Amino acid sequence: MLTLRKASERGAANHGWLKSFHTFSFANYWNPKEQGFSDLLVINDDRVAAGKGFGQHPHRDMEIFSYVLEGALEHKDTLGTGSVIRPGDVQLMSAGSGVAHSEFNHSQRHGVHFLQIWIVPNEAGAKPRYQQEHFTEAQKRGRLQLIISPEGANGSLRVRQDARVYAGLFDADESTRLELAPDRYAYVHVARGSVELNGQRLQEGDGVRVRDERQIRLSHGEDAEVLVFGLRPNELPQMP
Repeated sequence: MLTLRKASERGAANHGWLKSFHTFSFANYWNPKEQGFSDLLVINDDRVAAGKGFGQHPHRDMEIFSYVLEGALEHKDTLGTGSVIRPGDVQLMSAGSGVAHSEFNHSQRHGVHFLQIWIVPNEAGAKPRYQQEHFTEAQKRGRLQLIISPEGANGSLRVRQDARVYAGLFDADESTRLELAPDRYAYVHVARGSVELNGQRLQEGDGVRVRDERQIRLSHGEDAEVLVFGLRPNELPQMP
């Protein structure tokens, strides 16, 4: 069963320097029907103006990753990490027992567009850690590249949850399939462009809950960039 969450139905916030769309309830956006899915708690589609950003703030017991679509995002944290994240880079910060970080647009001239995604961990109070990896366009072209997994398989970043995240790029006749075990859910988010999911047309910003399906098929993309989350079969996130 596919349950569509249209881009136009998302929560929206405009702070001038920050324009954000919230797939699930976040900050001042509250929707009792949109409290996350499985262990996926937050998908924020953020655009930050040149030179602006999020000042240092704390997190605890959350797996937080950033996926840059355009521009460059500068990260600093109390683990001593300092990095710049660009398209193709995936950053995963495991907050664990506690960490504070800041995220700023690295450019003084151009905006940055990125997704920030939160996954609930399977353990509380773990040691905080930071990971970053680059995945090339060739790795994602016409296929689903594993970028996050519990065991860090195939060069993916290691997440503290039974969740897997894939990224893919699709145009024209490019297509791929992902087999799903009978006891697994999935969530599909279209980061840009448009694509067909099991024959259903999706547009930029659309998301789909996938339940009781044995296969995901992505095809007929138009400049499409897609994230697919392989998830446990529980409806709502539960903190450890």
